[in-house]
Amino acid sequence: VELVESGGGSVQAGGSLRLSCKVSPNSRLCMAWFRQSPGEERKGVAMIDTTEKYTDSVRGRFTISKDSGEGILYLQMNNLKPEDTGTYTCAAREYIYCGGPEVLSLTNYFAYWGQGIEVTVSS
Repeated sequence: VELVESGGGSVQAGGSLRLSCKVSPNSRLCMAWFRQSPGEERKGVAMIDTTEKYTDSVRGRFTISKDSGEGILYLQMNNLKPEDTGTYTCAAREYIYCGGPEVLSLTNYFAYWGQGIEVTVSS
């Protein structure tokens, strides 16, 4: 499985960005977005199978979705804050179902990773 992200960039606080992740070949695997902020470990922010799950810091501001026909995973990020700055990476499990919300904190549960894309939010 190959994952290729696009859509990162720089934005001022309060702005919006949409990240995309092309999945090849197209599949129904559990997928997620992770973020690694400067000086911090990589952490999950959202994942999707038949439902969506979010980490507390982005719930209500970020929306994860998937175009199953095109095989593209999205992360719509609204009301961005400087603390959202980091490298965003899409990832996929080897299973259709993600599991409980605790899986967002388990990077080793995800077998496939993109190359990452930079998001910078200025105050």
